[in-house]
Amino acid sequence: MPRIAPDGLLRPGLTISLTRYGLAEHDGVQPVHLVARTPPAWADAGQRISLALWAGASEEGNRPHPQPRPDRRFRFDLHRHLWDVRRADELRSRSGAAQVPSDTATAVHPDQPWDALRDCGYAVHRWAAEAAMLLHAEGRTSGAVAVRLSPRRRLLLDIAPAGADLRAPGARITGASRAGRVAGLPVLPDAATWMAPDLELLHRGLIEVDRLHPLVAAALAPGHPVTVTPASPDPAANPRLVACRGAWHRIGLVNGALTPLDHDPAELRREELLAALTGTPLPCLRAIDEAHHRPECLPDIRARLDHGDIAGALATVEALLGPDALLRSGELREELENAALRRITHGLFRAGLIRQGPAPCSRDWRPKRDRRSHPRHAIAR
Repeated sequence: MPRIAPDGLLRPGLTISLTRYGLAEHDGVQPVHLVARTPPAWADAGQRISLALWAGASEEGNRPHPQPRPDRRFRFDLHRHLWDVRRADELRSRSGAAQVPSDTATAVHPDQPWDALRDCGYAVHRWAAEAAMLLHAEGRTSGAVAVRLSPRRRLLLDIAPAGADLRAPGARITGASRAGRVAGLPVLPDAATWMAPDLELLHRGLIEVDRLHPLVAAALAPGHPVTVTPASPDPAANPRLVACRGAWHRIGLVNGALTPLDHDPAELRREELLAALTGTPLPCLRAIDEAHHRPECLPDIRARLDHGDIAGALATVEALLGPDALLRSGELREELENAALRRITHGLFRAGLIRQGPAPCSRDWRPKRDRRSHPRHAIAR
């Protein structure tokens, strides 16, 4: 997946330009962009991305999206290898996987050390070639290109003329500047500014080639044998063991619900009455109650819901509790209810029936997380 942001996540309310169609602007016709849009944070449901056509500023008044126009930093018409399966083999050359990190000085002639930028994940070894491609798309062979390092800081690359094949462009940093001083210059897309996350993980030894997508693995590590990952065992295939009264008892699915297997029905009824009278139930019943409230696989279920895999999350819950189980109150039920509410809000946003998010004090809207991403720091007086 392309690296949209420094943290590798898609930002809410983002508009990305994939391709560009239409006649030239001098013919009196505005170009048409195929854009990929992410919903705003209040309408986000499973990292869903929608495709739309953007034909210029005339349509902005009819768009409920907070950012209707595509940003120059998020254009992907020059990076089809990141989203077009027919160009996936270009990922190795465009990401610079064949280049040795120590040879990055041959691609760019720096005026300052590059080690700090490489450590931060910047693809400095590809800036010269990518900037030359950007200028070529603008109908130029040389000039200055701005590289966005932060919201207020830019680097200026001075691209020297190169051959027609753009194989050996030269680049030189002419200085750092604020955002307002480079408003009219071409901006290097984020997909070319940052190193591909798959390549960065491989270089740092944090992931194996076998764990990559087959197309990505074939491009970044050609010739590597592809191994088939064995399927994970079904949690409902074998009963689970629980230490109960000095022995190991089994709990498993019976008639579509999680049930103790080593206790007779009369004993279970007595224990349920005891629990209703604030007594301590059997360890087998406590294990089933814990599976309903906060199961061990709750982080995996939450991750599937956050990434839009509703079917996978429900399949995990059914394999754990059974397809006919009635969910009890707890964190698992709250996560599923919250995911359902987010999908309803996302559907209303896509249909144009809701234009803006609810007020912060509204009780009908539940955020995806209770914690703050940037907590305030109190100062003692």
